[in-house]
Amino acid sequence: MKRSIDYTLYLVTDRELMSTKKLEDAVEQAILGGCTVVQVREKNCSSLEFYEIALKIKEITDRYQIPLIINDRIDIALAVDAAGLHIGQKDIPAKTVRKIVGKDKIIGVSASNFEEAIRAYHDGADYLGVGAMFTTDTKKDAEHTSMEELIKIRKEIPLPIVVIGGINEENIRDFKDIGINGFAVVSAIITKPDIKKAAENLKRIILNCSK
Repeated sequence: MKRSIDYTLYLVTDRELMSTKKLEDAVEQAILGGCTVVQVREKNCSSLEFYEIALKIKEITDRYQIPLIINDRIDIALAVDAAGLHIGQKDIPAKTVRKIVGKDKIIGVSASNFEEAIRAYHDGADYLGVGAMFTTDTKKDAEHTSMEELIKIRKEIPLPIVVIGGINEENIRDFKDIGINGFAVVSAIITKPDIKKAAENLKRIILNCSK
């Protein structure tokens, strides 16, 4: 059965940026600070290493009943029985992914414009990752999404929307009253000396903006 997901504060991992020695510690501190979803996105590793990382992170996410999303890798998502996976525009289309993973897995799709977003919707995506909203060092080649385009996507597409790309404490307020379901964050949490506190601060701002 497909689980319901709270996308409010969506952590995306990056071992090259984390302030802790172990990714497991960074993820656990982020969850304790209020992160509601964890996506393992580790580009520079072998399949075996990715699998081993995912297993370790899943032990933590399971402990706190937090959904684990795997970036790109259908095989890893199935191998560790993650809640779902997130795919980009250059990956296998969502409708094909659905045939492989079945109806119970969550599928998220990256979209930088309305055309990509509506295609993902019709292909059976469960949520959209829209951006990059701002300049980000974690994905220098990411296409930018204007606020106008985001509003159009929100108005026309009835899927949960998670915004991504340079999200931090200063710009989260820019999304007030647009109807965004969540904020995907890398640097604003995982690089901080106190990851738990960074997550707590972001979560507080998000919840205050939603009132």
